[in-house]
This record gives sequence, C-alpha cells and structure tokens, in this order.
Amino acid sequence: MKAFWQNESVIAHTQILARSLRHFTQRDLLPGNFSPPELAEKLFHAPFTLVSHGTEADPVLNYGNRSALSLWEMSWEELTRTPSRLTAEAPDRAERARLLATVAARGFIDDYSGIRISKTGRRFRIAQATVWNLILENGRPGGQAAMFAQWEFL
Repeated sequence: MKAFWQNESVIAHTQILARSLRHFTQRDLLPGNFSPPELAEKLFHAPFTLVSHGTEADPVLNYGNRSALSLWEMSWEELTRTPSRLTAEAPDRAERARLLATVAARGFIDDYSGIRISKTGRRFRIAQATVWNLILENGRPGGQAAMFAQWEFL
C-alpha cells in the first residue's frame, strides 16, 4: 500500500505549494532540485510544519506533513476533512481570519505568530510562520498554505 504522499494528487499539490511559495517569496520550500515524487516525500518528512487549505467558503485542510499531523494529533484522513478554522480556538478565530485576509491581499506574510489547538485540545504557540496564497496552474487561487519551524506547547 502506498503512503498517501505518494498519491498523484498529493504529489501535484506539493508542486503547487512549492511553486506558489517561490512566486511570492523567491524562496524554495527545500534546497535542491527534486523530481515531483521526491519533493512530495521530502516535504512530508521535512523538519518544519507545512499545512494548507483550499478555497471552500469554510476552507478545509487539504495537506499536512508529518509534523502537522503530529502537532494537530490527527491522521491524514482526519486532517483532510477538518475546516482550517478549527485549528485555532474560537477566541483566536477572528485574528486568524484577519491574517488570512491580509495574506489574500498581499500574497504572503513571513512573520506570523499565534495560538493553535490540536484535536485533543493541546494548545501551542507558533512563531515566525510564513503564510502564502496558493496559485493553481491555470492562475486561479488555490487556497493558502503555512509553514513554520518554531512552536511551543502551552
């Protein structure tokens, strides 16, 4: 049985993540040149958290690497059915919505900090997160992504 990150749709999505970050920041998700399947595998095992959501009215998470799955204490199946707003506690959702609106308007930010909550209620503060818009191959909006390497449990 293949790991989920070996599925063609996930491989294609990691290409969108990488291409969109490069478009807005001129930075690569990982240093080096990788085939699409290699990039998908390396991003899943990366030493940072990487997560994204789609463009639904109530955006649903559509990607999370191993670090994201661990932090939010979810399986891939759970994560990819979760509205992204549920990754923040109710009082913090208005601030999160403002952040995402700013990213939508500017393309990205690279200094976000905030409190998040796992499926079991474990709270953690993320710091120095980069959040960026995703652009599909046809140029249409594809959602938003976030990556961060700094967090602390509260």
